This record gives sequence, structure tokens and C-alpha cells, in this order.
Amino acid sequence: MFRELLFTRFMKRPAVVLAAATMLAGGAVATFDPSLAAEKASAAKGSNSADVGTPKRLRLLTTQQYINTIQYFFGPDIKIDVKFAPLTRTDGVLMAGTSLAGVSDAQIETYQKVANIVSTQVLDSRHRKTLVPCVPKSEQAADNACAAKFLSGLISYLYSVPPPKDHFSILVDEAGAAANRLNDFYAGLQVTLEGVLLSPNVLFVAEKEEPDPKRPGRSRLDAFSQASRLSLFLWNAAPDAELRAAANRGDLFNEKSRARVVDAMLASPRLETGVRAFFDDMFGFDDVETLSKDAATYPFFLGDAGADAREQTLRTVVDQLLIKNKDYRDLYTSRETFMSPSLGLIYGVRTGPGWRAYEFPPEAHRDGILTQVSFLALHSHPTRSSATLRGKALRELILCQKVPPPPANVDFSALNNPDATLRTARARLSAHAQNPVCAGCHKITDPMGLALENFDGAGRYRTAEKDTPIDASGSLDGKPFTDVVGLGQAVHDSPALPSCLVRRAFSYATAGTVPVTAEPTLAQLNKSFVGEGYRLRALLKAITLSEGFSDVTQPASKPAAPEKTASVSLPGKIASKE
Repeated sequence: MFRELLFTRFMKRPAVVLAAATMLAGGAVATFDPSLAAEKASAAKGSNSADVGTPKRLRLLTTQQYINTIQYFFGPDIKIDVKFAPLTRTDGVLMAGTSLAGVSDAQIETYQKVANIVSTQVLDSRHRKTLVPCVPKSEQAADNACAAKFLSGLISYLYSVPPPKDHFSILVDEAGAAANRLNDFYAGLQVTLEGVLLSPNVLFVAEKEEPDPKRPGRSRLDAFSQASRLSLFLWNAAPDAELRAAANRGDLFNEKSRARVVDAMLASPRLETGVRAFFDDMFGFDDVETLSKDAATYPFFLGDAGADAREQTLRTVVDQLLIKNKDYRDLYTSRETFMSPSLGLIYGVRTGPGWRAYEFPPEAHRDGILTQVSFLALHSHPTRSSATLRGKALRELILCQKVPPPPANVDFSALNNPDATLRTARARLSAHAQNPVCAGCHKITDPMGLALENFDGAGRYRTAEKDTPIDASGSLDGKPFTDVVGLGQAVHDSPALPSCLVRRAFSYATAGTVPVTAEPTLAQLNKSFVGEGYRLRALLKAITLSEGFSDVTQPASKPAAPEKTASVSLPGKIASKE
């Protein structure tokens, strides 16, 4: 009876949820990407300093944002083991794909299961004592006053937009009706909570714009939308009560008070969660979940090595950029890191249990995160290393430079079935790249990737391949080096390195591709990042205080016809498109 009641009230048809998502977006579940239209309009009319910013977004919460939001409110002992559908990497980050995501009927079932798991825990006999702020008059019947106390705080925190005035009373009435039908106050409250967790108000963030009273003709995100952007960017979760209160007071519209709010967020322990989420996204660490190595080739690459490699780099990022507030570029030259037992087997380091701070000696040739297992193993094949994959990853993930895909008819025989005389990767790639079809791309990937050939496909150091000494020399954009230490320094000194971080962070913060209208903002952010000594905290603050972060671009008066390649199929699905 309990499940039947839930589905009757909240899950009649996915179309109901689609309609709710449409209302959240102001009736605009679009079949085209308006950010593209805005870019085209801006490009057509030329640069206009009065049209700065990004489009408002309708974005889907990521798996971790959903989990963080729930656990920040109910507590970390509410266990959520779930993985939502993968996102599309857009403009180099998965976060930008949240505003292009769709939710299928099967995904709705996943959300329903998660909502049931959460609501069951919250209202079980152990948790209800602390999470429900009152005791009902009777546990066998409705108590609207007690239900209202529980739901009021819940709705104000979980909903991405303030609900309609009558919405709260409707929920209280539904909780009471369910309690009377089930003869159980807490079961009735659970039905309502599960429905709330399935609401598009929780699963989606629908940004809203308003005219800027201080600048006629320009628009800005409303206070609640700005609070959501800030919190999802810096904390990877929905805004807390203090940030929502600041939004309600109008603090986010005042330059000084907004800066104070951001400073408080940057000082919060939750910042580490946000920073880890950003770099996990930027470095493409979602692929670690499917990373595997041939056990016969790399017997020392144990089952938890991939997860530990990911954790090692993220710990290094937090330590260097947040705790020690170091220059971002030093990530690519520093030998300071952390070590776990499973990684010790790969690095050849003796270490105790758990995680411990560790600094590689100079002779280890482990300068910078490019020499860590996370990068080396992730961008290799199951049985061998790959200079091309590593060079491509360095170009695309770290320097924001797109490498074209190989042609469909490319001949890989020189690599897959190499001549016995081609004993090293350098020799094999040299033979392969003699094909003019391949040479162009390999010229921009292999000179860096070959500098990492002293590390095998699992990231273990070596000096030779098939008894032939490895030549690890190379060049980066015309700057030669003799080994991997020189590569790290060349990356450190490349102007593309910090500008790539700025672009990725801004795209991540605004959950979409960077439109033409935001280019002036990026130019200013790059300048301030240099002036602040390439410090991450300073960059995060500059992004959140920029006009490009809070301003909304003006759409073209007559949008161009939707392009077929940008259309989405809506029947039976929730669609989130910019």
C-alpha cells in the first residue's frame, strides 16, 4: 500500500515531471542551445561592452552535488550509493554538460530508488529522533503542525527556487492524507519526503534573470540563482541557510557585501570539496572508474591502485593550492605529494598504512603531477604506454588545445605489429608518423608524450624498453628539453597553462561553454590571475565577483531556427538544454 500511494501521488507519468521541469525553466524546455544563439548574435553585431556575461542555465545536479546537498542537510550517516547517468564533456569539463543533460525514464526510476533510500533512512526509528524537530501527537495519525515544522526547513534548503506560496500547504496536506491512510505519521511524512526528493525543484537548478536596476538595458541573475551558482561552484552543493539568507537580504547585489560572502565561503571547510570536484572534472578522472591494466603485464597494479592514484593527485592539489596557497604552475614541478601502500608498490617506495605526506627525491624523476600514476596510467593502454595519448591529454586537459581525431582509415600497423627493429616507442612512432595523414597531429602530441616514456603503462619508472635506452628528450611549442623534468618546467612556463585553468574554471562555474560575450571577462581574469601570483583562491574569488559570472547575456530578438544537430528528443524524457 505504501509504494502504491507514493506512485499514485508522485510518479503517475514521467510527463508530469517533464511538465514541472518546463515550468521551472519558465516554459522553455528548448530544442536548441540559446547560448549558441547568443554567441552568434554577439559575433554578428560586434563586441559590445554592455552585453557581458553568460546565458542563464537550466542545469541538472551531478551525482556528487545531489549527495553533498542531501548529506549537508541530513548528516553524513545518511548513506547514498548511487551513480547517475554520465554527462557529456563540454568545453573541457563535465560540469558544462549539466545544462545539456537529459533524464530518461530509466533515470527517473533511479532517482525514485535513491529518494526512497534517503527518505527511509531519514525517517527510520534511529534518525527521526534528531532529524524531525518535533514529536507528533500520535504516531498513528496525521499531525499537520509537526509535519509543517519538518517540511518548512526541508523545502527552504532543498528547492533550487522559492516554491509558489500554496506549495508548502499542499505538501503538508499530502503528508497528512498519507499518514491517515497508512495509519502512520512517519510513513506519511516519508511519502511526502520521497516526492520532494523527486521534484524537479531539487534535481534541477533553473536560473532566473531580472533587469539590473543600476544598469538600464542589462540583466543579471536573480539573488537565488547567484547563490546557487556560487555554492555549486565553490562547494559542489546547494546553498546553505546562511548563503540563502544573504541572498534574501540582497547582499549578493552589493560589491562589498558580496565580497564578504565569497570570503566566508572560501574560508569554509566545504571549499575543499568544491576544489576537489573541479580538478577531478578538469583532469578527466571520471575515467579512472573504468581504468584497468593487464594483470600479467603489470601484476603490481592492484585493484585499488586506480582509485588511490586519483586520490593522490587530488590530495596534492588541495595541499599545494589551498593549504599552502602555492603558485598553480608549481603543480607541474613540485615533488611534494602523498603516498599509500598500493601506490608504494608502483613507485618503489616503502610506506606505512594509510596516507602519508611524501616528497620524491630528485633522482626519482617524479617532478610534478604529470609524473604521477593518475596521469601516466590513465593515458596509456592496458598493456603498454602511449606517448600519443599522454601528449594529447596534456594538450587538451592541461593546455586547452584541441587535437583533431585520427582519420578513419589511419594505418596503425607500425604500432600494433611493429618491426622487431623498432624497439622503442620513439622508433615506432617515427615510422608511423611518416604517413603524411598522421604526421600533422603527431607533431603536436608526441614530442611531449615521448618525454614521459620513462614510465610504463602503469606509471612505473624505467630507463629502457626492450633493452634499448629510452630517449626522453622533446619539445613543447618550440622549447626543447632533455627529460621529463624539463617537460614539467616547460609546462610550468607555458602561458597556455594558467589561461587554460582560467577558462576551465569559468566554464565550470557557469555550467556551460564560454560565449563570446564572456571573452572580456576571461581577459580580465587572466590578468588578475597573473597579478595574484597564480593563486587558486584569488582566481576563484575573481571569477565569483566578475560581471561575467553574474550578468546574463541578452538573447537575440529573433533566434535562428534550431539546428538539427542541437535538437533533443523530448517524449518520455526530462530535457535540460541551455
